[in-house]
Amino acid sequence: MTNKFIHPLLIISVFFLITGPIVVDAQTNKRPNVILILVDDLGWSCFSSKADQRINDSKSDFHETPNIDKLASQSIRFTRGYASDPICTPTRRSIQYGQSSIRQGDESFPQVYQPAVSNQQTIPQILKAFDQHYKAAHFGKWDLRAKILPEQVGYDESDGDTGNKNGDIISDKEEKWNQHYITKNPKQMDSITIRSIRFMQKQVQSKTPFYLQVSHYATHVNTETNQLSYDKFLAKEKGKKHDNPGWAGMINDLDASIGSLLKEVDQLGISDNTYIFLMADNGAVEFIPPVNNRLDPPSSFDHLMRNYPLRGGKWTLYEGGIRVPFMIRGPGIKAGTQTDVPAIGWDLLPTINELVGNKTKLVSNIDGGSLVPLIKNQGQGTVDRPSSDLYFHRYNNGYPHSAIISGDYKLIKFWKTKKLELYNIKEDLGEIKELSKLQPELVKQLEVKLLKYMESVNPEITKRYL
Repeated sequence: MTNKFIHPLLIISVFFLITGPIVVDAQTNKRPNVILILVDDLGWSCFSSKADQRINDSKSDFHETPNIDKLASQSIRFTRGYASDPICTPTRRSIQYGQSSIRQGDESFPQVYQPAVSNQQTIPQILKAFDQHYKAAHFGKWDLRAKILPEQVGYDESDGDTGNKNGDIISDKEEKWNQHYITKNPKQMDSITIRSIRFMQKQVQSKTPFYLQVSHYATHVNTETNQLSYDKFLAKEKGKKHDNPGWAGMINDLDASIGSLLKEVDQLGISDNTYIFLMADNGAVEFIPPVNNRLDPPSSFDHLMRNYPLRGGKWTLYEGGIRVPFMIRGPGIKAGTQTDVPAIGWDLLPTINELVGNKTKLVSNIDGGSLVPLIKNQGQGTVDRPSSDLYFHRYNNGYPHSAIISGDYKLIKFWKTKKLELYNIKEDLGEIKELSKLQPELVKQLEVKLLKYMESVNPEITKRYL
């Protein structure tokens, strides 16, 4: 039977099938998509592939991460990739705004960066100011600890103002380091991935460029894994560096979830127009369970640290706390490249800004520089930052310390003990040979540079200790 009445919605539907979505211009311009996969508490040498192809110990002797290893083989890998801070919240703030955690402050951040009073711009805000077609989503751990919602700073979709507890099936502060928990959705990683995939599908269907940040709760404790993964590593011979079957199962589950996300990128046909970043917010904890004397040299312990050959881990400014996995895959990037040029979390905003084609000069209080000259030239070149040096500060009342990395040297200043430690991190990756007495003039030069930077961007920090 012929229906003589055609509903108006049907006419509109046919029109869109013929003409395409309203945002077709954005597709015509071929703006690239950007995905940032941010992993929690993950060490430089925790994958089953080498963080540095020249160093055999720069991989795990127990964990298995085949999907991440494949991504690394398709990417440029930064052997000196740094988190902005040795703990999660300052790093996550730093990434969003392209600024060092020293500049942003700690206790003052929640007030100064409130959207109602702040003129600071985040990654999605910069993208949308450049091209209004961009859509942005944040799924997983937000954890700015500032009562700022992702939607208030440019995200169209998110899981809200989430923190560590949102990723745990049980809130267990007493036994969290000694227990593991079996679940079908460990650390919410599968549901985070599903939401991320749905977001990508929607943007591809509407031909809209997007920025997607996938911030996993893993591998932060509590330790959660599925039964198959746990049984697999329980039966596997333990390594000398890594030996925890629950944690190994958790990173194996994380790897599978990341693999699902990457597979969807391929199936959607957007691989040739999508940049994928993967990094960690800080290094892994030095031991499970952690130790109180974490600032002591490696010789103080009878077991290899979990970030070996790096020293220390989360909470400290030794390399194990801040040097993390850092890789980028995308158009124009030669697969399997590695570079020793330092990159850091606050470089992401200016890098993404340039990758999408924005030539507008960023505001003057951005600390980062674009990595594009490196990723387009097989790792060769330099990063144009306001300062060629990298600066760090550990906000901690018990053992506050700051650091500067200048070329091959790192100076660490411990504020309460007045101790200064100098290392050549190119020749001494494990920070074993302390050089301050051998090179006192260099110590003075680096301390002056560190204090000058801190006093210029956030003098309240130095006032607290001097």
